[in-house]
Amino acid sequence: MNQQDILDVIVNHAREVVPELETHDFQPTDSLRSLGANSVDRADIIMMTLESLSLSIPLNELASAANIGELAGLIHAKA
Repeated sequence: MNQQDILDVIVNHAREVVPELETHDFQPTDSLRSLGANSVDRADIIMMTLESLSLSIPLNELASAANIGELAGLIHAKA
């Protein structure tokens, strides 16, 4: 699985958790926070993504990601 595939999984879960994002044209530079996802939403999106990818990564190891592209990169590096 490449970084773009992981980004697609993140986007799908973001749309599921925050329905207002259903029609949003996601870019790797998008921040979940700036798109309106609160801290619980963001944790849910990340946990759902990790579960979908069958990965177990502590959330604190992903906290440095400033946007969804960086998040996908961190997950890809640890996969």
